[in-house]
Amino acid sequence: MDTLMDFTNNTVDLNELPKFEDANLTKIHPSYLKIVMFNIALFYGIFAIAAGLAFYYFPEIRPYWLLVSLVYAFLVIVSITVSYISFKNKSFAFRTHDVIYRTGAIAITTTIIPYNRVQHAAIHEGFLSRRFGLAKVEIFTAGGVSSDIKIPGLEKGLAEKVRYLVMGKIDNSKEEEKNAGQPEEQL
Repeated sequence: MDTLMDFTNNTVDLNELPKFEDANLTKIHPSYLKIVMFNIALFYGIFAIAAGLAFYYFPEIRPYWLLVSLVYAFLVIVSITVSYISFKNKSFAFRTHDVIYRTGAIAITTTIIPYNRVQHAAIHEGFLSRRFGLAKVEIFTAGGVSSDIKIPGLEKGLAEKVRYLVMGKIDNSKEEEKNAGQPEEQL
């Protein structure tokens, strides 16, 4: 009965909570935009070749070339615009206790993961990323099959530092958890 009397459940003052909006976020490396635009050009280039072959080999669809061309141009412009806005919004920060990643074009998503939830971190480099000296850091938390945060467009050296930082935070938090359960030594 005494334990029920000792129980408290105070209200948290939301104005006293730290604001993630105050964190200084770092933008993605500018060269990453070249990779994004190359991927768009590759996709729409293949689409244009396929459409050209379809118009050549299927004469019954030739009357629709103007409509297809207008839709194609619209999709290219929208894809480039959305990708550019998304690139400009990608940013990240590593704080004492967590990592923040912001992304999005139409809707902005901010993901905050405390280090004590992180299971591991990985670095990935694609063909173009290697050419520009860039890499992507993926941060995985417990219970997930895929990564929870993927930060693309980091310089290779910075990506490795980020991975070591996160892994170091993982090791430190596990050590703190292990030591928390043990009584302190008496002098």
